[in-house]
Amino acid sequence: MSENSAHPFLKWAGGKRQLLEQFDQYFPQKFNKYVEPFVGGGAVFFHLLPKQAILIDNNGELINCYKVIKNNVAELIGLLKKHKNEKSYFYKIRNLDRNHEEFNKISDVERASRTIYLNRCCYNGLYRVNSKGEFNVPFGRYKNPNFCDEKNLKAVSIVLKDIEIYKNSFESCLNFAEKDDFVYLDPPYHPISETSNFTGYTKNMFGKDSQSQLFQVFRQLDEIGCKVMLSNSYNKFILDLYKDFKIMTIYAKRAINSNAKRRGKIKEILVLNNFK
Repeated sequence: MSENSAHPFLKWAGGKRQLLEQFDQYFPQKFNKYVEPFVGGGAVFFHLLPKQAILIDNNGELINCYKVIKNNVAELIGLLKKHKNEKSYFYKIRNLDRNHEEFNKISDVERASRTIYLNRCCYNGLYRVNSKGEFNVPFGRYKNPNFCDEKNLKAVSIVLKDIEIYKNSFESCLNFAEKDDFVYLDPPYHPISETSNFTGYTKNMFGKDSQSQLFQVFRQLDEIGCKVMLSNSYNKFILDLYKDFKIMTIYAKRAINSNAKRRGKIKEILVLNNFK
């Protein structure tokens, strides 16, 4: 099993797989370890495949998936093979988290199996929870969704063998980042309009205060001597925040919008500190 075949095991809103070709020219040529505090689907991590890395996210179900794939991939694959692509079954599995006390009793492997299954079978592959932290995306009606990609899960498990994985806030990256480390920041994007806000990865919102706090972390990482790269939406608030750093414009094709006419290429930015 080749680790080079590993790729993201979840669909993730704002995933970066489509942008990697544009990103390549901006990645540092050399760095010590890789730190990513909003790992999400991990497209950049799987693209770079660094030998040393620290992956962080505040989404507990997501981080649980990474840890289970790292440590219990065979058991996970066995459970995934038992799922069914049926509407009534989907809602039965989805609704498990409505009873929080009972849900907290199921094993980590069962939780990971549920998360991957729902992600692959729900509408548009969208991970979204409500204010209570309950998964609330409807059934996707796919003919043959691949919710048990055994080959990739095994490859991901190999890649994650020596990688550190933590459930924590983005600020925690400051506990790990050192001079000449590469830190990639991919936060929930600041909305380009009042109606485009999507921060449903967890039950906590990521608003202006969070973006400003992230900017302070960016500055601290720069002062440490890290090589820092940040993705965000192209809008005045974000452009003003990072005006003292190098800002590059890229173009992304976004499919998650209820209005099909609003899907297509849109401007995004990459912010870089002055690394070579």
